[in-house]
Amino acid sequence: MKDALAIHRWLLAHQVHHEIVRLPRAMTCVDELPELLSASPATCVEVTVFEVTTRIGREPVAVVGFVGSPPQPGVVGGTLGARRVRLASAFTVNSVTDYAAGLICPLLLPEGLTVLVDERLGEMADLVHTPTGERHTALRIRADHLLGLVSGKPIDLVHSRSRREPATFPLAG
Repeated sequence: MKDALAIHRWLLAHQVHHEIVRLPRAMTCVDELPELLSASPATCVEVTVFEVTTRIGREPVAVVGFVGSPPQPGVVGGTLGARRVRLASAFTVNSVTDYAAGLICPLLLPEGLTVLVDERLGEMADLVHTPTGERHTALRIRADHLLGLVSGKPIDLVHSRSRREPATFPLAG
């Protein structure tokens, strides 16, 4: 499993200013991050993994968004033109991301994983917080730096697209 040290080393290698923050107590999932850091949920970034069923088959899709407004399966399905979208099981999350379920960092995700990013992340100029895969730490980084490092496609997670007009985001295969 990936952890804070792996993220820290990777960010240092890319010369990106960041901070690994020690949490006052252990968190079990990213939803606890705003309370633990006394931060707004709109500044805490989470990764939600869905199992998306299309005509081709079933694939995991990671969606980078905000704790304060998590992605809805219907919006993800409408964007991808999927037949079915559901939250992935903890086992699937652990195997496809190499992070503990509920503590996924948007950095160092596997190359073959389809990643979608809430386009509102690009509108932020402030610091954001995200899990590191560990229960006792979080990453503090500028939103624009995080966005530049996440290998995903920006999507509008607020407004759903029609199923007849799917976005042209091929699923990894």
